[in-house]
Amino acid sequence: MKFDNIRLLVTHFDECFKFYHEKLGFPVLWGELGGGYASFGTANRESFAIFPRTEMAQVAGTVHLPSYAEAQDRFALVLKVDDLEAVVGRLSSEGVSMITDPQVRPDWGIRTAHLRDPDGNLIELYEEIPPESWDSGLREADGKYKNQ
Repeated sequence: MKFDNIRLLVTHFDECFKFYHEKLGFPVLWGELGGGYASFGTANRESFAIFPRTEMAQVAGTVHLPSYAEAQDRFALVLKVDDLEAVVGRLSSEGVSMITDPQVRPDWGIRTAHLRDPDGNLIELYEEIPPESWDSGLREADGKYKNQ
């Protein structure tokens, strides 16, 4: 079995299309505004897609269930960036609301900031921090896994 991609099931297709292409800068591999499917490329040649939630509900037999329920997030789209402050500044200047400011997370080995796409999906932006800034438990675990 080979992993292929992530498909985000959205209710606001055009808004999400514009957000991922225009705001986050992912190139469109397939699809267009007003379409029913679009895929976007990444620098590492992976891809992710957006697809109308209602269409997938028909296929999966879940049309009778609510399309939205307030609950904790079930996933996060995690995006690595080279300069977290610059990306957050650019997105904020373009009207994108951040839900967290950049924060150092020594127990994770990264700095993070969070936002949501037009459909409410959680997105984490992160940049690595130097290993000497990691907490001791993370450095210990990293050494353990590198030696396996």
